[in-house]
Amino acid sequence: MRLRLREFRPRIGPCEHRVVQPWQPLRHTSLRAPAAIGTLMGDHDGLNRLAGLISFAAHARHTIVHVPLREGLPPDEGQGPLVDLVLAHHSLGLRASQWPELRRRLRQGGSPLTVRTDEARTARDAAAWRAREQRADCRDELRHTTHANTFFLFGSRDVFAEAAMSLAYAAGQGPREKNAPKGHASVVSGLRGLRQPPGGGHPVEVLVCFTAYPPYAHFRRPGAPASRRRRPAAAP
Repeated sequence: MRLRLREFRPRIGPCEHRVVQPWQPLRHTSLRAPAAIGTLMGDHDGLNRLAGLISFAAHARHTIVHVPLREGLPPDEGQGPLVDLVLAHHSLGLRASQWPELRRRLRQGGSPLTVRTDEARTARDAAAWRAREQRADCRDELRHTTHANTFFLFGSRDVFAEAAMSLAYAAGQGPREKNAPKGHASVVSGLRGLRQPPGGGHPVEVLVCFTAYPPYAHFRRPGAPASRRRRPAAAP
């Protein structure tokens, strides 16, 4: 996938950070942070582009990926405040408390950047994560927290690749869901590998939902004819 991004190089003290954002906002995609269940809701384009952004994050260990989802159109369904999304590798050492200052420095326009993702490589990395997910010694998880109207995911290459595949699946399967032509949201997949709090209780989840955006009369399921046949005229 070809992604158009906006690149920033903000500096805090002696440290320079590389931050990228999508060039165009994901207008029909939104995120509500889990407490304990969150929802990531979008149309085909939004979920597909977000899958590409997570795939890019999987292989960009020194880059912070910021997706300002609060700039999009608010969805008709769901409860709870909308949040942005930040993706960063564990090894980068980013703390959520650092983010407000970094975000304030992302107002200078940024530089255009075009990257390509490798879907085959992402699928291989996701398969590698699933192969060891059930092992008792597996610690390859998505750490998460919510701070300053932002949901943070901290992970590694393989667990980010699994998240990208989950969103890519939702982008492809969502338009085939029964209620998609009516604009109703459908739960299609979810983010796996989220770190769970100690002590049990309800597991933390982020459900990935597909929803078409209005006008719904223009929505077509994959494989459907481009236009409906006209009804025959009534007999005189």
